[in-house]
Amino acid sequence: MTQPFPDRRFAAFLFDMDGTILTSIVAAERVWAGWARRHGLDVEAFLPTIHGVRSVETVRRLGLPGVDPEAEAAEITRLEIEDVAGVEAIAGAAAFLAALPADRWAIVTSAPRALATRRLEAAGLPVPPVMITSEDVERGKPAPDCFLLAATRLGVPADQCLVFEDTPAGIAAAEAAGAAVMVITVTHAHPLETAHPGVLDYAALSARIGPEGSLEITG
Repeated sequence: MTQPFPDRRFAAFLFDMDGTILTSIVAAERVWAGWARRHGLDVEAFLPTIHGVRSVETVRRLGLPGVDPEAEAAEITRLEIEDVAGVEAIAGAAAFLAALPADRWAIVTSAPRALATRRLEAAGLPVPPVMITSEDVERGKPAPDCFLLAATRLGVPADQCLVFEDTPAGIAAAEAAGAAVMVITVTHAHPLETAHPGVLDYAALSARIGPEGSLEITG
């Protein structure tokens, strides 16, 4: 693998969760497919729209008559917390995260905190001291708020962070925050058009601690 960021050091790494450090596609689509069928939606057309954004926004943009987006999102979250069969870590993610100083990385996810914690537990991955979830921001991805907040809580500038993402909404949020982006592609059914460097998973990646605790990517 070619060095994706030669001669560049970062203050911190910010990781999306679903599709980036773990895969929950099977479980999430199982729950959402059931919900979509109950509401008379075209399941095959609907499922690709659920990834990378908050559940309440997915429901809200449908504009279904008589549907309360907040209540529906809460029920979907409850079902997703109950159903974590098939949730597993992406290859190499556990070792990659374990090599990072605890104060130099964060998870930034569109999932609610209870669901994020449950999925991380199911995948055998750690919950870091800084984790930004859907409850922490008023505007979800593609707004940059979540990444800006994560950088603030880590005490570093957002434009000195490297974001690991897998969805267009997440990439747009990272770009708007001024961060560098690495795209994780293992869950992609089709190539994602992006100018950012991409890698299948973490198997060939490693992080090196540079001067004053800065982080470097090696491959």
